[in-house]
Amino acid sequence: MAHDTSFTNQNFKMVGQRRPRPDGVDKVTGRARYGADVSAPGQLVGAILRSPHAHATIKKIDVSKAAKLAGVKAIITSADLPDLTNGNRGMFDILENCMARGRALYDGHAVAAVAAIDAPTAKKALKLIKVDYEVLPHVTDVDEAMKPGAPIVQPHIRTSGVEPPPKKASNISQITNFGHGDVEAGFRAADVIVEKSYKTEQTHQGYIEPHACLASVGPDGQGELWVTTQGHFVFRNTCATLLGMEIAKLKVTSSEIGGGFGGKTHVWTEPVALALSRKANRPVKLVMSREEVFRATGPTSSTSIDVKIGAKKDGTITGASASLRYQDGAFPSIWGMLGAMTAFACYDLKNVKTTGYDVLVNRPKVAAYRAPSAPMAAFAVESTMDQVAAKIGMDPVEFRLKNAASEGTLSSYGPTYGPIGIKPTLEAVKNHPHMKAKLGKNQGRGMACGFWFNFGGQTCSDINLGADGTVSVTIGTIDVGGSRASMSLIAAEELGIAYEQVKCTIADTSSLGHNDTTEGSRGTFSTGMAIIFAARDMIKTLRERAAKTWGIPVDDVEWKDGKASAIGAKHKKLTPLSLANIAASAAKTGGPIAAHNEVVADGAGVSFASHICDVEVDPETGATKVIRYTVIQDAGKAIHPDYVEGQFQGGAAQGIGWALNEEYIYGADGRLQNAGFLDYRIPVCSDLPFIDTQILEIPNPGHPYGVRGVGETSIVPPLAAVGNAVSNAAGVRMTHVPMSPPRILSALKAQRTG
Repeated sequence: MAHDTSFTNQNFKMVGQRRPRPDGVDKVTGRARYGADVSAPGQLVGAILRSPHAHATIKKIDVSKAAKLAGVKAIITSADLPDLTNGNRGMFDILENCMARGRALYDGHAVAAVAAIDAPTAKKALKLIKVDYEVLPHVTDVDEAMKPGAPIVQPHIRTSGVEPPPKKASNISQITNFGHGDVEAGFRAADVIVEKSYKTEQTHQGYIEPHACLASVGPDGQGELWVTTQGHFVFRNTCATLLGMEIAKLKVTSSEIGGGFGGKTHVWTEPVALALSRKANRPVKLVMSREEVFRATGPTSSTSIDVKIGAKKDGTITGASASLRYQDGAFPSIWGMLGAMTAFACYDLKNVKTTGYDVLVNRPKVAAYRAPSAPMAAFAVESTMDQVAAKIGMDPVEFRLKNAASEGTLSSYGPTYGPIGIKPTLEAVKNHPHMKAKLGKNQGRGMACGFWFNFGGQTCSDINLGADGTVSVTIGTIDVGGSRASMSLIAAEELGIAYEQVKCTIADTSSLGHNDTTEGSRGTFSTGMAIIFAARDMIKTLRERAAKTWGIPVDDVEWKDGKASAIGAKHKKLTPLSLANIAASAAKTGGPIAAHNEVVADGAGVSFASHICDVEVDPETGATKVIRYTVIQDAGKAIHPDYVEGQFQGGAAQGIGWALNEEYIYGADGRLQNAGFLDYRIPVCSDLPFIDTQILEIPNPGHPYGVRGVGETSIVPPLAAVGNAVSNAAGVRMTHVPMSPPRILSALKAQRTG
């Protein structure tokens, strides 16, 4: 059934309210069940042996001693995970990442796994497995990996996006270009040009809950998987493909999720747990340690970026270009492409060009991290924007406003924008009390803009009416930030009932049609759309049932404020029927009342934000303290403002950590040196001020309520906002993230001696 997806102005009664979260009590009392909280009779403990080398040929794996250990029930290597991908290179890369095939490609790459009766036995078995390695040259730095003569990570890779197609293997998996106009002509027309290079280090999403799953595969080929994930339907499809199972015979149930931020969109251990269970014929529980999470799951890219911006003295940007080099880890992906797409997306530029390089290194497979690739590109571009503004003597906010994109702008990556919120966010920054507050000694203020695409995708939802008039909403998108409350508000809004009458649950993969992974800020946008359409279909049914009860034409029945009413003077004696009234007589009027909707949710509105940051830098130690922070972002329509503000604040907090402290540190041997929260320092409460928020609502015409995704854009500006603030406070331009005390002191020293 076709549905009108366009935005219509309306007065909301439930949407926009700050209602209690339905999962709140369970989470604060410990009743909520996360990935490691489930068990099964007869379960075994899984454990994985990981490579201690950044790059090595696996000459032989001897499991004989481990197999003889009492309590060991199964051991697998890549031989137990044969290639069933039928030439699908992307799926084969997932298989190879889950278990090394002939070569270990990074420190922490899985090479074997065991299932035993308990954890001590499993750990002892791992020590008994003997692996004969031939250590190979490695490369972990993105610029070094691009040099001639660098060790080749994947010999089959030939750089795509180059003509003629190269014949030699390369670590550059693809080169992508975006833009329009004549950039060189734009630079010739400029009065001022700033050209600068930047580096950002690799960071992890830092979710508190490690990856965990319980897998069970029976001799009949039926399987079950309980797992912490952002997309259990995609996990089902991937795992079934890798193990040669029929998709319908693998049931996947998602647990509560203790943080994901993009890091739980890929399988890491799940196919291994299923293979162990199949071999042992018993359930296998596999929980990663924190060290394993850091060494062997997907962080973001480290980058090296060159930016060049030219402008007239009046502030008009005449030309802008960027070369963005992103490392993908040991497997090719699209992170450099995304960086090239997002770099200048905030601005209306006549001459712009970006080139993205996706580069392989001997590091873990890179995964999404909240607006993947955009924060690094924004750091480089927004830092350069400040320098251009300073060079022409223009206020940085006014400079951005003069060049900001608006409705009708041809974006730097291709599409023409509809209604967007970048200028309103900048106007809000300009007028915010934060921008007028006085700064003290050694303090500096910075601001920056950010952009994210947002996605829609495949979504499927059910609404069922209970016999007492309460409503069950069933969704298949994982709740990573409050979507169950938002979906309940949307269902209540459409049906005209109280929020408390609605219960929203997340179905397993056998109970609902396919839903794409919760990523790309698609959860509320896409699932909300499906709930709206399902509720409207249910209202048609409710009107029909009321008409049947009264024996009148359905056209004489309206649904308003949660009740069916007969319209017209001839029906004035008919008492309105509530949901409970209609539900109670459902068996006599046609049976159970339910509605379903499946949609490919197109029209996800792009999202923009502008952030303000104040810092204080100690010139003696290089230590930086964030003393004030403000997030201003366009939400389209805030379904549940508490959650929207939480997303704003969470993204900013993670971005602040990325800007000041967080980084993967690899030694000369290619091994990760700080695989734990003691040495990889994420922000804690004492590191952060209260993060102020301002929600703007510029409706997205592609959604019935005007919704835009909000979860990702908020991490895009912080690297640059903090960077501009630190540069202003310290009096020296910082170009390398994180801006740790040693880097700040080094920059200050170079300035004094240079």
